[in-house]
Amino acid sequence: MRAAVLQLSSQGMSSTKLYNYIRIANKKGVKLLLLGEYILNPFFKELESMSLSMIKEQADFQIKMLKELSNTYHITIVAPMVIVKKDKIYKYVVKFAPSSTSYYQQQLLINYPHWNEKKYFSNEQEELKTPLIFKIEGFKFAIMNGYEIHFDEMFEKLKDKNIDCLLLPGVSTFDSYERWKALILSRAFTHNIYILRANRIGDYDDKDFLWNFYGDSLLASPNGELLEHLGNKEELMIVQMNHLEVVKSRRVWAFRENLSKI
Repeated sequence: MRAAVLQLSSQGMSSTKLYNYIRIANKKGVKLLLLGEYILNPFFKELESMSLSMIKEQADFQIKMLKELSNTYHITIVAPMVIVKKDKIYKYVVKFAPSSTSYYQQQLLINYPHWNEKKYFSNEQEELKTPLIFKIEGFKFAIMNGYEIHFDEMFEKLKDKNIDCLLLPGVSTFDSYERWKALILSRAFTHNIYILRANRIGDYDDKDFLWNFYGDSLLASPNGELLEHLGNKEELMIVQMNHLEVVKSRRVWAFRENLSKI
């Protein structure tokens, strides 16, 4: 399975770079393209000062554009989006496939005093559900928002789903580089799956904090190894994943087999 991460800063209503990179990905045989958070929309702190109509206009434009790109280039695009429904603002990860569009509403949101998405967005607070799962040419993916990877309960929902790769779009900043890498590699190893993580780049200065989005998009192997990663620049990372490597890793480490005998 050939997939890619497009590491960008916030693009707003501009679509030129997306068009150019998706054309490149298509020529390279990429079947799935993953974007980080707050690339299609401004960063959360900027959204707080935007009008509802402007947020909706931007989301409607982006959805239309990504549907067209997916259909034109026969590529599945997975992208976090901020969407307005009935005058309420929600946080989603959207899968744009050539013949369909699927929406995963983020279930667990950041709620820190300086970064309180849970208070701002209207996402339903319900019992946890299984993340969005889908296949491309027999290779099975699941989607989880970056923040959700911290919670064991989210992985319980995937325990018996036999996924090959977890897609993890996020937005990481401050001095969290090493912590995020350690967390992702650990989750990949203990669950014997690939994890493809997309972060954004760029800065946002709100006078109290300088939010530096440092990139470091990466691919972790089912053995917990760092296979590929980017720096802090705009870049397209193309990766190759193999279902047989997932099967082999699960057979070697036998974590599930051990647990099933208890």
